[in-house]
Amino acid sequence: MRNVLLATLLSLSLPVAANPLPNPIEGKITKGWFTNDAMGCMLLQECTEDVKRVRNTDQVQEIFPNQNFDVVREEFNSISESFDKLGINVYIASPKYFPVGHRGVYHTVSNNFYLNEAYVSRPHVFMAVVRHEGWHAAQDCMAGTLDNSLLAIIYPEDKVPEMWQSMAERTYFQNPAAIPWEKEAFWAGHTADLTADALKVCASDTPMWEHYTPTPLTKKWLIKNNFIK
Repeated sequence: MRNVLLATLLSLSLPVAANPLPNPIEGKITKGWFTNDAMGCMLLQECTEDVKRVRNTDQVQEIFPNQNFDVVREEFNSISESFDKLGINVYIASPKYFPVGHRGVYHTVSNNFYLNEAYVSRPHVFMAVVRHEGWHAAQDCMAGTLDNSLLAIIYPEDKVPEMWQSMAERTYFQNPAAIPWEKEAFWAGHTADLTADALKVCASDTPMWEHYTPTPLTKKWLIKNNFIK
């Protein structure tokens, strides 16, 4: 099924060769920092050092005191309000937990997402990554429920502007199966309130597919799994 993806995580990343450092946590991380192994330890919440949960813009401002996050305050706090209703937590974590080039990751099992501290100190970049990873949470919701590890695209693929389709194709050329979901997330990441609006629907009593017309294959999936009667 082209528009439903079984996944444990999707991340906004730039493909750069990594050079892992020696293993710092015996028994938890076997391949060192800056690896998928380290990221997995963080996602499973077995590694919590230098991983800070943020609930609002004021807490982000405390982490980056030399920046002014007022410019994204309204949008981020709106997204955070939806996250609170959905039980999704947002963390800013040390870059050591991410493969080199990864800016953020949404974990479809725990429904939490993590931002790489090295990339999100500037407000507009912070907001872009929050929107991107938050869109994956909305895609999770579109697949029926946050209580599974499936993602469904929300819009027909041809609705995504060409520039974001091209960017996703260039970034994920080594993982083409992820492109339908990622090009949507690239678009959302650079469009004010697209993610905030989708998450408001996800957190409401209205199912996503009653607000966003599902694609034919998503509708077939929802009917098959008794989300649509």
